[in-house]
Amino acid sequence: MDEIVKIINDIKVGNIKPIYFLMGEESYYIDKLTEYLEDNLLTEDEKGFNQMVLYGRDTTIDDIVSNAKRYPMMAERQVIIVKEAQDLSRTIDKIEAYVNNPQPTTVLVFAYKYGKVDKRKKWIKSIAKNHILFESEKLKDFKVADWIKRVLQGRGFSIEPKAAIMLQEFLGNDLSRIANELSKLEIILPKGSTITPDHIEQNIGISKDFNVYELRKAIGEKNHHKAFQILNYFHQNPKSIPKVLLIGQLFGYFSNLLKYHGLKDKTQGNVASALGIHPFFVDEYRIAAANFPMKKVSTVINKLKVVDGMSKGVGASNLEDIELYKEFLISVM
Repeated sequence: MDEIVKIINDIKVGNIKPIYFLMGEESYYIDKLTEYLEDNLLTEDEKGFNQMVLYGRDTTIDDIVSNAKRYPMMAERQVIIVKEAQDLSRTIDKIEAYVNNPQPTTVLVFAYKYGKVDKRKKWIKSIAKNHILFESEKLKDFKVADWIKRVLQGRGFSIEPKAAIMLQEFLGNDLSRIANELSKLEIILPKGSTITPDHIEQNIGISKDFNVYELRKAIGEKNHHKAFQILNYFHQNPKSIPKVLLIGQLFGYFSNLLKYHGLKDKTQGNVASALGIHPFFVDEYRIAAANFPMKKVSTVINKLKVVDGMSKGVGASNLEDIELYKEFLISVM
């Protein structure tokens, strides 16, 4: 985010580069930067003749270069924005000649999403040195809750840790989806509000009591009754979580629990770093480790592999999901 702030601040003081190449797996910041460039490099009067938006699937590098070499009309510069530039991946190297000799009165923006260009290429190195190369990396899952907190703080809201975890568990690390849901909450709730699990449940539809986070916690605490209630809820509401995702989440949880047993340094910071989890979860792992010795954890992981196969019809194609869940819980508890 510091890099984004610097790019925007430079633009505000008139330090505008001829080329902005925005690339990476995380589309959220690419979209936000593209939107800022589209809205702020020209006045509304100048945009009519001097701003052009192209799409990778509908254009070619030759067309982009041809447009970029034109002169602006009654304005200091023209702006050309190439959205979905990843659709030009097979021919993108042809931009090299223009990169080495860009039109100084043109600002050329590439929004290259869901991937990136090899940074060893000469023209990419040239952009990094002389223009703006921005790479948007996918945010690690355990950092998403903190990201949610920071975004909301910047907008005058706060959020309870469990509420942030609920969003992260349900939406993963898709920042665009998360930001969209946060925007809905900001419309509904008065500024200055603290977002709670109840707000998430009532307005986004994520149950505060029946979700993967609560299931993991119940299993870790060996709370058989609560764990079965949650699994029964998943069975009755199959859209609440895909079966494959549920098994994957449990597999990841017990794999991390196995790693926890192998750690010599079990301080909160080291555990969070070693397991790639939010510090909020460390106590949960401590409790689960006391209830599940290393040997038992290995047994559970093997059972999950069997359940995964059975859920796909291997050796038990006629069993309903709830029967699989029962069998798994019985073996775990």
